[in-house]
Amino acid sequence: MSERTATVTRDTKETRITVAIDLDGQGQLSGESGVHFLDHMLDQVARHGLIDIDMQVSGDLHIDAHHTVEDLGITLGQAFAGAIGDKRGIYRYGHAYVPLDEALSRVVIDFSGRPGLFMNVEFTRAVLGQMDTQLFQEFFQGFVNHAGVTLHIDNLKGFNAHHQAETIFKAFGRALRMAAAEDPRMTGRMPSTKGSL
Repeated sequence: MSERTATVTRDTKETRITVAIDLDGQGQLSGESGVHFLDHMLDQVARHGLIDIDMQVSGDLHIDAHHTVEDLGITLGQAFAGAIGDKRGIYRYGHAYVPLDEALSRVVIDFSGRPGLFMNVEFTRAVLGQMDTQLFQEFFQGFVNHAGVTLHIDNLKGFNAHHQAETIFKAFGRALRMAAAEDPRMTGRMPSTKGSL
């Protein structure tokens, strides 16, 4: 199996972020964003996706978390695009349903090359920890735009906002893991009748 890793740095007047990922890792997250609830969610992505994520993040948190969260999504998306390569031999599609007590979320992903986010989530609280729940949309929008994926996120039920978010990120990790996995029946072939993605 070829190494599927990438390191990306994004440096702006608002943030400086470096993300290194290994798609075939052990599920380890290292580093902190400064947005502690987001770190908790990214730990779920790493663990359930069996993806190693190392991040070094410096952002203008004295203003608010918006730029840091959005730019981390962008940088993570760029790293995924680099690590996945030309997509030959992968399953391409992934999906997961994840429950946590009363909450249930579904995430479906397609490494289509066409960015699209379709997110149907009504959080029951406006803030989790120090994180505005509106920023989850910004994170995922940044990710899909730069990873080149189609992503559907649906929170099907739940009244505890922490549980809503956690089921989304766990399902996201598991859907990524499924879609990025190497399909032994598709070795060396493009998972598309078009011949490219």
